[in-house]
Amino acid sequence: MNTKSLVTLSLLIGIGAVLHTVMPGLFLGMKPDMMLTMMFLGILLFPNVKSVLLAGLVTGMISGLTTSFPGGLIPNMIDKPVTAFVFYGLFILFAKYSKNAIGSAVLTAVGTIVSGVVFLGSALVIVGLPGPFAALFVTIVLPASVVNAVVMLVIYPIVQSVLKRSSLAEQV
Repeated sequence: MNTKSLVTLSLLIGIGAVLHTVMPGLFLGMKPDMMLTMMFLGILLFPNVKSVLLAGLVTGMISGLTTSFPGGLIPNMIDKPVTAFVFYGLFILFAKYSKNAIGSAVLTAVGTIVSGVVFLGSALVIVGLPGPFAALFVTIVLPASVVNAVVMLVIYPIVQSVLKRSSLAEQV
């Protein structure tokens, strides 16, 4: 991990933080987590354990501090590192398919669902949920997975071409 990768990861997480902050709450204070998309993009561009750990920890902390979910700090700090490593594992497992826009969008949708389940499960245990698990899953997690997949479908090819020109992305 070099300075360029750290700066690029920081920029992606910063962009995700801004998007996460301005995204309005939809159902019972929950909102789609755009920081996930940026974290996933960072993992796709810099697929190594150090980058995954850093992206997961920092994203969890910032997402927890900016969440509109009551008591969401700790569940976010649990959810993001777990999700980062599950996403990384899926990326490695399906590396052949995850290097294009459609594969990255599918991985993003699956990663968002994993994140939603881990977040809701940990929130249920730690602070309780403001509504039924199933209702929150259907009204927040599933739509967020679609939104995040569409966003990834659009931005992954753009970011990938920009980074290839500037030789910042690591080769898997």
